[in-house]
Amino acid sequence: MQQQTLPLFRETYIRGQLKHEIFYNEENWYAIIRLKIEETTEPIKDSDVIVVGHFPRPHEDEIYTFYGEWKEHPKYGKQYVATRYERETPKTLSGVEKYLSSGLFSGVGKKIAKRIVKHLGVDALQTIADYPEQLAEIPGISEQRARQIYESVLEHQSLERTMVFLYEYGIGVHLALRIYQAYKLETMTVLTETPYRLVEDIQGIGFKRADDIALASGIAASSPERVKAACLYVLQETGYSEGHVYIPNDELMERALQLLTECGGHVFHAPDVEEAIQQLFMDNKLQLEEDRVYLPSLFFAEIGLTKRLHYFASREQEESFPASEFYQAIGKVEDELKISYAPKQREAVEKAVQSGLMLLTGGPGTGKTTVIRGICHVFSQLHGISLDPKKYNPTENPFPILLVAPTGRAAKRMSETTGLPAMTIHRLLGWKGESFEHDSEHPISGKLMIIDEMSMVDVWLANQLFRSLPKEMTVVMVGDPDQLPSVGPGNVLQDMIQSEMIPIVELTDIYRQSQESTIISLAHDVRLGKVPQDLLSRTHDRRFFTSSPQNVLEVVKQICSSSVLKGYTAKDIQVLAPIYKGVAGVNQINEELQKLFNPPSEQKREVAFGEMVFRVKDKVLQLVNNAEEQVFNGDMGEVVAIFRPSENEENEELMVVSFDGREVTYRRSQYHQLTLAYCCSVHKSQGSEFPIVIMPLVRNYYRMLRRKLVYTGITRSKSYLLMCGDPDAFRIAVENDEEGVRYSYLQDRLRELG
Repeated sequence: MQQQTLPLFRETYIRGQLKHEIFYNEENWYAIIRLKIEETTEPIKDSDVIVVGHFPRPHEDEIYTFYGEWKEHPKYGKQYVATRYERETPKTLSGVEKYLSSGLFSGVGKKIAKRIVKHLGVDALQTIADYPEQLAEIPGISEQRARQIYESVLEHQSLERTMVFLYEYGIGVHLALRIYQAYKLETMTVLTETPYRLVEDIQGIGFKRADDIALASGIAASSPERVKAACLYVLQETGYSEGHVYIPNDELMERALQLLTECGGHVFHAPDVEEAIQQLFMDNKLQLEEDRVYLPSLFFAEIGLTKRLHYFASREQEESFPASEFYQAIGKVEDELKISYAPKQREAVEKAVQSGLMLLTGGPGTGKTTVIRGICHVFSQLHGISLDPKKYNPTENPFPILLVAPTGRAAKRMSETTGLPAMTIHRLLGWKGESFEHDSEHPISGKLMIIDEMSMVDVWLANQLFRSLPKEMTVVMVGDPDQLPSVGPGNVLQDMIQSEMIPIVELTDIYRQSQESTIISLAHDVRLGKVPQDLLSRTHDRRFFTSSPQNVLEVVKQICSSSVLKGYTAKDIQVLAPIYKGVAGVNQINEELQKLFNPPSEQKREVAFGEMVFRVKDKVLQLVNNAEEQVFNGDMGEVVAIFRPSENEENEELMVVSFDGREVTYRRSQYHQLTLAYCCSVHKSQGSEFPIVIMPLVRNYYRMLRRKLVYTGITRSKSYLLMCGDPDAFRIAVENDEEGVRYSYLQDRLRELG
């Protein structure tokens, strides 16, 4: 075995042949192999090592060079983690024959491979790619099979070239596979001739990466395509990271020029950007309206939502009920539910059943849930509707009252508090991954819809929902305007309130049972920008543990340990942090709490995925919408099983997660959809409630220390709120009511129509 000593700045590599395959996933190329080393950059004791990473299935006759780094796995010991690879194709007749019959190429078995090599020789693969007609000349290979083999060889070569090419730009296998799936055999053409398309087509590809690829491919640094790509990237990035529906033209020009300057090369000026914007408008890749610049999807979503909101708000009810009939109905409901509605609650119920559209707002403890339940029951009394779901057929006679929320946990809470079925907005609309089953031409069925947690709904989803509603439907939107706005573009709830064009009832009184909660009183103090004098005092349902930033993680662990001793589980306890990185960030807290709540054990299976380890009984969070399995961003579950490849028909590693009893199976290629959930961001917790909420607050969070963030975190707590860290960080957050501007024209459009 040859060894070399190279300068420290060179990346390490190992070169050799496959000795044994331990695991391989055909879908995402994830491999664990034992490699017989022939050459390496550093001295090692063993002649063969374990290599893990994403690369094509290796074969005995191939030589691979893997680039990466050595890591010590806590369970499996020393491994070489490959970040990229180079493959030397087989150079012998037997090697080429084995490679062709390896299963990589459709239509090629051992017999066909032998015939191909006999006729085309050691350069068979290149000959097939360059002269496919020669395949049909081989006995036993029909024209149809020849075409199948040719296309398979081209696809494999294209995919491998794509992987090797993109590795150079730090693009990992998951993103590289998505790029290939988007363009297929045209991938290398796109990458080398029109790489700026990546900015438009592939989420996760930023301008800098596309620009590096473009310049390396020979595209001129002065190309107008650079400017157009920079403009589109700024629109996309500000929409989905800052919540803007549009950007003022001058600001777009300024940001695009700044981005181009940071990337270096040719110096562009304002007229260059102005020309690029006009060209993009002519190409229908953006929309211009006065000084506002939109992505087309957001432009049409804002206009569409405005029209639908105006229609429902101004629509006269087909059935109107005299006051006497309403009071008779609400009186009957009060008797049935053994409740007495306050005047404001009665007003809310009456306005809801008499209006086409109504907005119900209020903070914690003000009775929003009570009113929602009252609206459902009074509506059913007035319209003669049964509230027994068993009396309805989902296809022929669906349940006429629809309760929806942006997240699964929020929908579940609605169902628990009303006793009626509830679901996510995505599920109601029939989200299929790229489109919805319901739209303006295929509306949903129903008479009353109540949408909870409206502050979480962005302009795009709101438009998709409202364009799918039948014209005669009564719609009630419920939300807390003091919570964080939606993660996606827009500020729909605030825009509707401030437009003053939609009937609204605001609940402000805190009711007796809620008055006993110091968590609720603290939330209302925060909403008003007040720091209570008893912040550091211990109450029956909340406490603040002072701690330095360096010790706050230990304090969180101690609180969790104490809660476990009192009989609480990881499901009951939710740690909320505003940032992901750092000693008091989501990632580090998750790593430490996993050790506490679910330590490694011989009795529990686990799988390593990147820097994360998933273990049976882990609490996990869904990060993306999965239309096929009907699990959505923000859903929390528990890992209930991990299967080895030999234990299932798919012959691959599988992980099963239970979401409130509904089991979803994940292939390794889907593990990126999950993360540990012992700690999550405040944004991810919206729409949920937890018995115990732990909130670390330190000055390290300074960029995120804002009133709405702390308020939203506090209101996630159902029974106990345990804060820890620096009281001054709490004060800074409460006094900081700056939300940052969100460019949206919805409010103005509603007023113009009104």
